[in-house]
Amino acid sequence: MTTPHDRFAPWRAVRKLPEFRRLLELRAVSSFGDGLFQGGLVGALLFDPERAANPWQIAGSFAALFLPYSLLGPFAGALLDRWDRRRVLIGANLARVVFIVAVAFLLAFHAAAPWILLGALVVNGFTRFVTSGLSAALPHVVPREQVLTMNSVATAVSAATLFFGAIFMLVPRWLFGVGDGGSSGALFMASVPVAVAWLLSIRFAPHVLGPDDSARAVHGSVAYAVATGWGYGLRTAFTVPSVAGTLSGVVAHRMVFGINTLLVLVTVRHTGSANVAGFGVAVLFAATTGMGSFLANFLTPVVVRRWSRYRTVNLCLLAAAAIQLAAVGLDLPVMMACGFLLGASGQIVKLCADSAMQLDVDDALRGHVFTVQDALFWVAFVASITLSAAVIPDDGHSPALVVAGAVLYLLGLAAHATIRRNATPTAG
Repeated sequence: MTTPHDRFAPWRAVRKLPEFRRLLELRAVSSFGDGLFQGGLVGALLFDPERAANPWQIAGSFAALFLPYSLLGPFAGALLDRWDRRRVLIGANLARVVFIVAVAFLLAFHAAAPWILLGALVVNGFTRFVTSGLSAALPHVVPREQVLTMNSVATAVSAATLFFGAIFMLVPRWLFGVGDGGSSGALFMASVPVAVAWLLSIRFAPHVLGPDDSARAVHGSVAYAVATGWGYGLRTAFTVPSVAGTLSGVVAHRMVFGINTLLVLVTVRHTGSANVAGFGVAVLFAATTGMGSFLANFLTPVVVRRWSRYRTVNLCLLAAAAIQLAAVGLDLPVMMACGFLLGASGQIVKLCADSAMQLDVDDALRGHVFTVQDALFWVAFVASITLSAAVIPDDGHSPALVVAGAVLYLLGLAAHATIRRNATPTAG
């Protein structure tokens, strides 16, 4: 018979998994630093009064920041399945520290936006490499039957610390103003938790985080492994129905999130200008969406045990389509509420995709697949923002884009159901 204290069982279980606890600590400080960095960067590029970003410039900034690594990431992802993941985390976190400090200096000396974007691109690339490595390593420090639950715990901690990092970024912006000074201060602060993440990476013993060698491992030279990274990653993702199906739902959600992000950013800039208050509205929207995602981390193990991964993803995508339509009036408070619910629905789908990759993919190819997911995740986001920028009016009022988002959710649902049709739904 369950007791009220059972809801805390996952957190008590963390104490019994020392290597997972170390992974959790590393993920927490890494995400806090990333929140500081991303918040400072958005403040510098989109909410600096001297840089009045229009929809195309917003889309261009996101494309410059996320597309290059999205295209190259799966090639680099092959290294997560070839080299000791502990060494990869150490090197990637050290590189993050160096380049975050470099970008902070660029902002302090009022460098041109292209140079800032170039430095930020490198930081984001290493950050996403770290995130993929941590996700691929999780099954090595958690019993198989606890992978879904502990992945939810790790994602909840990561989401919370990312949020607190983004909110904490408002402190230097308030102290030093809305210009490059405040953003530069936030980035200098961001280098501290990332440096701590580098130190925490060193604590793991060699090879504790994988990868395992198996018959499915990619052999040959390092150059061959990197050159075939996209090929092996895509092939593995497409041949595992649980992975291919949930990734279609993840892509649909990210495209809708891109549409909604542009709608809010353009609306806020049109009505709230680029001052601290206007930036605060954008942060509030991100916070409500993030809170929905955060709560989904606790809901996911419960709903999956009740309905299975297959049915859970179908229900979430169907609900998301209805929620998206509720925002068709483009009333900002309603959009905030819908953002909260969509954040929850999308995160449940994302966690189901993560667990599919952690449970159904051979460890020798897991890093490949996680970097492919990361690439699809951001390519879908940038593509939807870019396409939306071509049709969105100057004031951001476009109900047609909201309806298009609902259609995308339904297409994701259809793809997921079709791909999984030949699999055994009750198996997960």
